[in-house]
Amino acid sequence: MKQGDYNVPVEATLEVIGGKWKVLILCHLKEGTKRFSELQKAIPQITKKMLTQQLRELEHDKMIDRYVYHQVPPKVEYSLSETGETLREVLNIMCSWGEKRINENNKTGE
Repeated sequence: MKQGDYNVPVEATLEVIGGKWKVLILCHLKEGTKRFSELQKAIPQITKKMLTQQLRELEHDKMIDRYVYHQVPPKVEYSLSETGETLREVLNIMCSWGEKRINENNKTGE
């Protein structure tokens, strides 16, 4: 979509962070720099192929930074970029909302 093709501003947000995995990846990266294997362990339901694809898209959209250490075996780390950091407050609010929802569901399930 081009900038003028959005009906509501949230569409611009969802174009970058929409989908099942991207927000989860960003939430883990807001806690600090992670290696690929750390992200895999943190999100066990995601396939290696899908994690690779989502990381590439987030990097393309300048939401994360990818740093490659030139060593054997190769080491790659991911972190929130300066642009990604601007989502920190939104991610914190989403996490807080989710915690409240989980607690409410646990109370009603008692």
